[in-house]
Amino acid sequence: MARTRFAKAVGQTSFGTPERASVREALWFDVEAAETSGDDSLSESRVASLDPAALLLGATHLLIGITFLISFPELALVAAISNPLIPLAMILILDCVAAAGLHWRNRLELAPHTVSRAMCGYLAAVGLLWALFAVTVIINLAQPSNLVPISIGAAIVMAAVVAVTSPPLAVVSAFVATGSAALFSGSPLIPAGVAALSFLLVAYSVAAARTVIATGRRRLNLDAEARKALTFVDEFENSGRGWFWETNAEGTLSYVSQQLADDFRCEPSELLGRQFTSLLSVDNHVDGVEEERKTLGFHLSARFPFSDVMVWAASDQDVHWSLSGNPVFDERGRFLGFRGIGTDLTEQRRTEQEISRLAKFDSLTGLPNRAKMRQTLEEALRNAAHRRKGCSLFLIDLDRFKNVNDTLGHPVGDLLLRQVAQRLKSVMGDHGQVGRLGGDEFKAVLPGTVDIGLLEPLARTLIEQVSRPYLIEGHRILIGASVGIAIGDPGRACADSMIRNSDLALYAAKGAGRGQHCFFEASMHSEAADRQILENDLRQAIERGELQVVYQPIVRAATEEISGFESLVRWTHPVRGAISPDKFIPLAEECGMIGKIGSWVLEMALNEAAHWPDHVRIAINLSPIQFNDPGIVDTVAKLIDRSGIKPGHVELEITEGVFLADGDTTDDTFARLKKVGVRLALDDFGTGYSSLGYLKKAPFDKIKIDQSFVRGAASPTSRNSAIIRAIVSLADSLEMESCAEGVETHDDLALIRELGCSHIQGYIFGRPAGAAEARELANRERVEAAGFQSLREPRHRLMRRAVAMIDGYEEEIRLRNISVTGALMECRRPLSPGTHLAIDIVGVGPASGTVKWAGNGKCGLQFDREFDLSRLAPKKAKPNDATMLRPWYVERRQAER
Repeated sequence: MARTRFAKAVGQTSFGTPERASVREALWFDVEAAETSGDDSLSESRVASLDPAALLLGATHLLIGITFLISFPELALVAAISNPLIPLAMILILDCVAAAGLHWRNRLELAPHTVSRAMCGYLAAVGLLWALFAVTVIINLAQPSNLVPISIGAAIVMAAVVAVTSPPLAVVSAFVATGSAALFSGSPLIPAGVAALSFLLVAYSVAAARTVIATGRRRLNLDAEARKALTFVDEFENSGRGWFWETNAEGTLSYVSQQLADDFRCEPSELLGRQFTSLLSVDNHVDGVEEERKTLGFHLSARFPFSDVMVWAASDQDVHWSLSGNPVFDERGRFLGFRGIGTDLTEQRRTEQEISRLAKFDSLTGLPNRAKMRQTLEEALRNAAHRRKGCSLFLIDLDRFKNVNDTLGHPVGDLLLRQVAQRLKSVMGDHGQVGRLGGDEFKAVLPGTVDIGLLEPLARTLIEQVSRPYLIEGHRILIGASVGIAIGDPGRACADSMIRNSDLALYAAKGAGRGQHCFFEASMHSEAADRQILENDLRQAIERGELQVVYQPIVRAATEEISGFESLVRWTHPVRGAISPDKFIPLAEECGMIGKIGSWVLEMALNEAAHWPDHVRIAINLSPIQFNDPGIVDTVAKLIDRSGIKPGHVELEITEGVFLADGDTTDDTFARLKKVGVRLALDDFGTGYSSLGYLKKAPFDKIKIDQSFVRGAASPTSRNSAIIRAIVSLADSLEMESCAEGVETHDDLALIRELGCSHIQGYIFGRPAGAAEARELANRERVEAAGFQSLREPRHRLMRRAVAMIDGYEEEIRLRNISVTGALMECRRPLSPGTHLAIDIVGVGPASGTVKWAGNGKCGLQFDREFDLSRLAPKKAKPNDATMLRPWYVERRQAER
């Protein structure tokens, strides 16, 4: 009952139904076929009111017949042809037929208008038979009797009473009564009076029918809407998107949905009668929930409507609701209670919190990521300006971490990074905040600490703790750390300068032999002089033809069909050789060349993509500086028009860095680019400033998952697969495509497909290639995956002979599958894991390492230092060979790679 009442309340609407039906509708409604299902139902209900009519008339007719037989027994002896009992018997037979028809009309499937027409014929026939009965009685009686007109009048009156509910029946009764009065009355006044009364009867019947029909229609409309509303309520509640609630004037629940009861693990009936506010928790451990609860309490007590108020359910589960409600008043203005809807925000909040955490914290170590640490540094500098205290910055880089990854694998490397993070937090304590920038780089911000007497022992302790041995999955691991320290003066230092200075100090620490710490000195900037030379060369690279656009295929995960290519720029320096984009792209952004280079790449890529099949797209990177250029939209539109390519085949890849600019300008640029018709992709998602807010307001067509999440995701100990699944689900929910970058192995490829990623990009389907090779690939139907089953360093497969000192004796050994981190060693003398060996490779030179496993005359040897594979194939020195000095940032990037 509460559910139906609630549905009717929800479904009440105005349909403009008139107060009364028209006269014509009243006269013909019962005898015309219904045009709507509602009118058909109403006709059925009106016909149902006639069910006792035939029985009532039959009883009246039988009573009149018995009265005549008792009063005039001689009428029974009259000849058959003039016997008045014959019409009387026919009347009674008609009564029985009519009664049976009304009773069995549903089984006979008689339409309501058919029954009404039959009743009109029935009354007309009965009237004629009564007239015939009166004529035969008058003929056969010697003396006229007043009983005849009285009996006929009684029958007519009873018929009129029955017919008053239906205008057609009333009209038939009126004609019968008026005709009978004219036939048997000696005075003209009597027929006139009967006609007047009959007219009044018809008028009353029509007036009543007009009201009844209009009222019935309104009732049917309300019932239909109530049923529709109840259906909507059921569908809404069963969909899981929300639930309904209702309270009375005292604030106690009078209706709740099943979903709300499920949150409390009870039946809805158990919640009825409870105060609505008692379902809300008074615990304010959830940020903002207590304030929202107070806001809800105010609206309920003040009887004000409210919308999207977030509260926390007072249950043993972590449930969050969004409530909306309106006060309900009757026609006299009396308050009846509240009625509203609720939405479960629990999963939404969990998703938002997880994505927010991914945007601010490193998924592997749980430390603040690069963006969060940048924010921490800026806040520390602002506070330093107010408090007149400086701020220090530690840039920490792990030594020999790459060896661990190469030898023991990335899962062990991930576990090592977690332990390093714990040690860094323990050392730093309350002195500052530690974060992970990515890879093996960490950062620590120390607000208010500038005393070298404190910073120096803290740096030494940090290096000592990080350098202590680690025991991971049975492996004893030794690494080190180098620290660069920059001190910012209050009110003068900025985040960029401190990061740059600490980077220079870290480079100096590594140059001092690693495992060292170094404070920034102004003289370190002199090492950046070569950077200016490189910058000058970059400014002339386009004119000299040193830049080249290459294309890496993007493949559909399901079919391995090429869906497009990403255009990438490469720089081949005439002296330095190939320079990584990681080196010259940031340099171009800093020196203002990125706009010119970006426009050149855009033009070259569009002109080349115009020769590809229609189904192949071209993806082009836009740096934040390019994106924030006011003329970027006009540039894109002009180059697309000039090349002749369809705008829908162009996909612009944008990183989260664009959102650091003014919001209105960014939104306008997005809108104008979409108006041009190009597609937009969010590049490197999860590594920068990822936020739900960006995804909500920016019209992206694709999310590209950064390769840092993809690489090694197939490992059983990696949590990257869960992150990839979350990002893919997010993209699917937002109706965006997803693309996994950096897929290199078949294991990762299988996992990416299983997780539902729609597109794949990586070396497994092809390295960046020139325009001619890309055009050839674009015309293929599909491309096959090629690569290692899992990540593995390159190996030198030729066998090498060597001599090792084992137990004081020289032993000849053979080395196979030599890599930079180790080799497969064949030895006739049994060895045990942990044995340290000094070996001399014939024709190459000495090396040393530790046995990691042994068995069946073979063992795995891990080198103490990275082995230079070029030593295995030495080249003769040329007399004119010269060693070129390379700037610090070139050497550092190569070391990292």
